[in-house]
Amino acid sequence: MSIDYDQDFFAWSQEQARLLRSRHFSRLDIGHLTEEIEDLGKRERRALESRLAVLMGHLLKWRYQPDYPNRKSWRATINTQRRSVAKLLDENPSFRAELGKVIAEAYPDALDLAVAETPFDYDAFPESCPWDQAQILKDYWPVVS
Repeated sequence: MSIDYDQDFFAWSQEQARLLRSRHFSRLDIGHLTEEIEDLGKRERRALESRLAVLMGHLLKWRYQPDYPNRKSWRATINTQRRSVAKLLDENPSFRAELGKVIAEAYPDALDLAVAETPFDYDAFPESCPWDQAQILKDYWPVVS
């Protein structure tokens, strides 16, 4: 009995795994399996972009709101996101080749976060990311100039 992909995704995925393990390749749902495998990579990239957006948003808050009383929570978030980004890059080394592009794509979301969580509007922040990859990923803390 074949389980319908559109009716019960979880049951379908379990059946596909069982068929793969038992080497019943002719019974596999190749079309949907191919789509799901491609989507796995896209999800990992979206996770990287999302983590970078949160990281850069907090770096913006750190830089532009130096007198904010609870910066300790921002430091914790920045550290957590840096570790998570590093883990994603370690698990997916091919992302390093396009990291600059992912940072550029994540920056508008970082701006939205900074605007939503500070008293400043968009024009108070740089239009594009003011930091290089090493600064974003390492132990760098923006200072007010």
